[in-house]
Amino acid sequence: MVGFDEGDLRTLAGTRSFERGLGYLDAVSGLEVGEGSVTAVVHGTDVYEVELTLGGGEGISGWCDCPYGQEGNFCKHCVAVGLTVLRRAKTIPHQEAAARERASGLQAWLSALSRDELLALVREQIAEDRELRRRLELRAATARSDLGAVRDRIIALIDPRPFARYGYVEYADTAGYGRQVAEAAAALRALTADGQAAQAVGLAEEALRVLGQAYGEIDDSDGVVGQAAAAVAEAHLEACRVACPDPERLAEWLVGTVLDDSDDVTDLDPLDYADALGPSGLARLRHLAAEALRRRPSGWSERYLMERLVRAEGDVDALVALHAQNLDPSGATHLLIAEELESAGRADEALVWAERGLRECATKAYIDGRLVDYVCVRYAQAGRAADAVAVRRDRFRLERSLAAYRQLRSAARAADCWEAERAAALAVLEEDARRARGGRYGGPVLIDALLDDGDLDAAWREASGRADDRQWETLADLSRETRPAEALGVYLRLVERSKEPTGDHAYERLARLLSAARDCHRALGTEDAFTLFLAGLRRELKRRRKLMSILDRHGL
Repeated sequence: MVGFDEGDLRTLAGTRSFERGLGYLDAVSGLEVGEGSVTAVVHGTDVYEVELTLGGGEGISGWCDCPYGQEGNFCKHCVAVGLTVLRRAKTIPHQEAAARERASGLQAWLSALSRDELLALVREQIAEDRELRRRLELRAATARSDLGAVRDRIIALIDPRPFARYGYVEYADTAGYGRQVAEAAAALRALTADGQAAQAVGLAEEALRVLGQAYGEIDDSDGVVGQAAAAVAEAHLEACRVACPDPERLAEWLVGTVLDDSDDVTDLDPLDYADALGPSGLARLRHLAAEALRRRPSGWSERYLMERLVRAEGDVDALVALHAQNLDPSGATHLLIAEELESAGRADEALVWAERGLRECATKAYIDGRLVDYVCVRYAQAGRAADAVAVRRDRFRLERSLAAYRQLRSAARAADCWEAERAAALAVLEEDARRARGGRYGGPVLIDALLDDGDLDAAWREASGRADDRQWETLADLSRETRPAEALGVYLRLVERSKEPTGDHAYERLARLLSAARDCHRALGTEDAFTLFLAGLRRELKRRRKLMSILDRHGL
């Protein structure tokens, strides 16, 4: 019994990864069955190692060192190994029993060895395995409290140069380097546990400095090194909580590390160190953060650090003052301040800040739409529908977009004044159209607005000589049943323009236009004319086999 079936694999991987995994069945090799697990190698873009854990209360789970698998996904390589296991299901119980027997035999053999024989075995292994030797050397130095040796071993583990090629650690070597960094983190935790927390603090800081300097030259696409570096940072925090280092010096180190733009390997939060810092350390931290912000008021790291500290203090006024020092011209900061005030139960002040943002951004074509929405929603809640319309009207006159037109329409309908607002808005768009001022997608916004309103008669009047192909097609689609002759003329023009482009997307669009033209001919009772037209088109484009296939699929 393997404890899973194809359905379980499909559920874990998703349909797409499952289907792709079917294509990797022949790429699976080196299948090994252990106690409750299976390992194998899958040859894909690279050679990937896969491990499936079988049985147990949680069912099957999988791990793969491919990029997608490293994100925690049950990838196509896991699917391929799982399917291979299912193909060999009859032999799995025997292989599991054999694995248990091997493990039991190994344990019995090791237990029977004398001390000298075990030492000889270990010496043999460390002579052949440099990585094992380094791990044991570090454990030995830690056990005898040889801090100099421990430091040397930790720095050696953190040093990326043995893994680098021309100064850069490539993706293929990142996993090995990450394992060494994780090993260094474990050694630091061991130091703290052995009563050497103060020494662990210094060593961890040195290790984090080296990591920060090296990280920019490492392809850490899977985040392996970042995770290991986070473990080093956690070991530093743990050591600080035990050792209680000088709080002011710790504050200085934290600020320097957080504000180091070249160090993006760790994501230290100084507030995690609150217990170790104590009141004096936190005060020093606040002072240093304020000084850094004064020196570099536009620095992202400086602003983030100061905001983090002020927010933790719960001082809303200080937080507002901090944000107010650097107001974004889009109004985004005004909105942020409004949201902070509203969260603090100060809704009236929040609206004042949001309205200030609208005033200060009133002449700009771009403004953060969330700020406009915020003000209009508050106006609506307060029964100030006319004020909401005024805001939407002002934005529409600046933006002249379909989105702004829709927002104005929604607000005006709520205020029962859309008829008057629509006439004024269309007059603005008519002036733009007269000046040949196109919309975001090419044609006049006027036509988009009329189409969006469902005013097809007006759209037909304005479209001549102005509409682009997208607008013509939309107009024809909406008018196919009521104006089949006019719509047919549009479709035939678009078909002529669509004969040159190639590719699946272009062919699908051509098929859609032809289907629409056929519907118009049916409504007009002229299907024979369409049949002749289609036959001529197929003769003209017969060399495009993919197009012919798509037309066949659409019944054309």
